[in-house]
Amino acid sequence: MPMEQRGVDTVPEDERTSGPRDLVSILLGSNLCLGVIVFGWLPPSFGLDWWGSLTSIVAGTVVGTALTAPLALISLRTATNLSTSSGAQFGVRGRLVGSVVGLLLALGYTALTVWIGGDVVVGVLGRLAGLPADALSYAVVYGLLAAATVAGAVYGYRVLLAMSRVLAVGMTALLALGVLAYAPHFTTAALPGAGGHLLGGYWPTWFLSAVAAGLSGPIAFITLLGDYTRYISPARHSSRRVLRATWAGLLLGLLVPQLFGTFTAYAARAALDYAGPLVDASPGWYLVPLLLAASAGSVGNAGLMLYSMGLDLDAILPRASRARATCTVAVVATACVFVGHFASRAQDAMTSFVLLLTAVGTPWAVITLIGFVRCRGVYDPDALQVFNRRARGGIYWFTGGWHVPATVSWALGAVVGVLAVSLPSYEGPLLGLTGGVDCSFLLSGLVGGTAYVLSTRGSARTTAPASLEEGSGAGASDSAALPAGPGGPGRG
Repeated sequence: MPMEQRGVDTVPEDERTSGPRDLVSILLGSNLCLGVIVFGWLPPSFGLDWWGSLTSIVAGTVVGTALTAPLALISLRTATNLSTSSGAQFGVRGRLVGSVVGLLLALGYTALTVWIGGDVVVGVLGRLAGLPADALSYAVVYGLLAAATVAGAVYGYRVLLAMSRVLAVGMTALLALGVLAYAPHFTTAALPGAGGHLLGGYWPTWFLSAVAAGLSGPIAFITLLGDYTRYISPARHSSRRVLRATWAGLLLGLLVPQLFGTFTAYAARAALDYAGPLVDASPGWYLVPLLLAASAGSVGNAGLMLYSMGLDLDAILPRASRARATCTVAVVATACVFVGHFASRAQDAMTSFVLLLTAVGTPWAVITLIGFVRCRGVYDPDALQVFNRRARGGIYWFTGGWHVPATVSWALGAVVGVLAVSLPSYEGPLLGLTGGVDCSFLLSGLVGGTAYVLSTRGSARTTAPASLEEGSGAGASDSAALPAGPGGPGRG
């Protein structure tokens, strides 16, 4: 299979051969890994019982999917990734905001996947072959997982799609075996080792769990969904089918592994750590399947994240090829793995990362979606590529390539989110307004979206060419199925 040559340029119609089933496969197969499973461990480690953990994860995932899934329709219209597409709202240079947010999200999740997967691999090999759990063993395993991840990411979308199809079946079977393996020791009671509710009360801890373990999953895809839907043709597949496929892929791809993580956390009594107790509690017959799940699943998930990082860096540095950008970010991600393993507690590192990135990423997603509704899904794909061609002008040029109202609105939302977040080592000053409950993503999205709507009200911006409006260009298909936003088509 040839290496993909495309970066964030517009994908030609004859190359857009994927469909909604491929979208479900890639969202399901790539998420059945320990890097996603481990998020199911967070609620038990916060001191919740089984039912509190279950309801918080499901509620957070459903809310997050409802917010995130429509973003998949944007790249269906623009034939490029989401950060580049956001240039319609932020300007062709201002879309660097989305590139940086996407780069940070993918960087963190790539490092987390290799970190947790590597820890389980070392633990299993220790039981099977007596491998010592020392720094050298971890370094070698992390390095091998990272190298395999780079290979898949560099070859690109087609290889990752084929890998995800295999993982969707194989990992589902491995997780089903895992349920049988850990079932004899399962309990629904809160784990005593967690030391009670992390935030001192049930509901504050439940809401923390809903955000950190539930909502954070779909939010991780706010810049990733377009990497896949840009290869789907709107001429052959309707927006409704793509949206339904995105909902199904995100819900199945996140709830199945996370609830497996919650189930095994209670069965293994994993209150303060997940990888070690998971390996120790495994019956001998499940060690080899667990090794396969830790290695193959981690490579599949981290490969997609690394692929997205390569695209985002390619968008930031147009002179860099996608392959070179992918290798560069792989080195950074691997360095983060070592920092995470040797310098951080897993619970603190994961919680802080997902809460901060959720607070910063949510207003970007809200503003991008508002723009999508306003323009009724009609974009000028050629004008979105001005920055990548190192040119100037076009309908998304705004002020020096930046749409100042959108950028300022995002910054306001992000700042409010950070001031309202509750981390293990930091509590924002706005927490007093919400009774100590972390509502940072709600406040950041509300402030960012409201500021954007008010600051752009009454000003017609980024009007799409009439030819696109009439259906002759990319993005016009199915526009009648979308709600008409205020101000008419193209207003950003």
